[in-house]
Amino acid sequence: MNITPLQSWLPFKDYFVIAGPCSAESEEQVLDTAHSLKKIDKVKLFRAGIWKPRTRPNTFEGVGKRGLKWLQRVKQETGLKVCTEVASPSHIKDALDHDVDVLWIGARTTVNPFLVQEMANYLKGKDIPVMIKNPINADLSLWIGAIERFYNAGINKIIGIHRGFSTSRPSPYRNEPLWKIPVEIRQKISTLPIVCDPSHIAGARNKIQELAQKAFDLAMDGLMIETHPNPDEALSDKQQQVTPRQLSEIIGSLKLKQEFSKDRTFGDQLTILRSKIDAVDKDIIELLKVRMNIVNDIGHEKSKKNITALQKNRLNQLISERVLWGQSLDLSHEYIDEVFQVIHTASVKKQTDLMNHNTFS
Repeated sequence: MNITPLQSWLPFKDYFVIAGPCSAESEEQVLDTAHSLKKIDKVKLFRAGIWKPRTRPNTFEGVGKRGLKWLQRVKQETGLKVCTEVASPSHIKDALDHDVDVLWIGARTTVNPFLVQEMANYLKGKDIPVMIKNPINADLSLWIGAIERFYNAGINKIIGIHRGFSTSRPSPYRNEPLWKIPVEIRQKISTLPIVCDPSHIAGARNKIQELAQKAFDLAMDGLMIETHPNPDEALSDKQQQVTPRQLSEIIGSLKLKQEFSKDRTFGDQLTILRSKIDAVDKDIIELLKVRMNIVNDIGHEKSKKNITALQKNRLNQLISERVLWGQSLDLSHEYIDEVFQVIHTASVKKQTDLMNHNTFS
């Protein structure tokens, strides 16, 4: 994809921050926040939710269209560019009519290709940046698909927003970061800028700094952090919002890492270590091939006895044992669990394909 370079339409140094309240609650609250954020150099975009897609009804769902006039005042009084979430073509029309600079597509919308396509169709012929959050579920193809729909509609100024994923596993975060997914999408779409939303990943303001640092360790381009003058009184997501002062402290604590070092000896040492990694990875791949051959033999035996490819008790036992083996070697539970979930999924697919072939051949 020939995505327009971020710096060409949003100049910044090192990284940029998108900040503002989860929801626009009043004109005073919006303007108070914006004027405070204008003093923070890294803040380049002011965000505020106008329409809030809540999980359940009878909760605060945003002030609606009248809040767009408040964003216009933010632009006039502070010079900050403004952005808001849109979830329908009518939202887009209202936002554009009120001079919103950047649109973003929320996680609940990204999961719906029909709605995404309607919105992309509406934007054909329009020159406006669009930020696209990852879908709620950990589906990389769905995220890429949403990006492709807007790109195919002629939108070239696109940013991906990593806001974490909903999973059934216990987690210290509101949404699991699953860092491998933003890494993978950047490998597949190398020109795509990525912004991290540590507010939605964390779900708690005391975890935002550590997540923001992790995002920069992975060379992301910026942060989206929910900021409110009185977070404890916020009408939505109060636990994950910070004050402008706290935002400034978070930004000041972040350490940027360079992709390369001018130290020649460091480069030589890195080359040696990487060659060791290459050798170990080759061994791992060869062992995975041996394992898959055994899986193939198991599939033949199951097929003879008409036994299902997936056996849940065996899966639970396998994962539990591997996790314990890993922990005995100081490898984290999450790491081993994720690795063997992938390995087992591939094994079941191999056996299923084999059984289907035997059935119809």
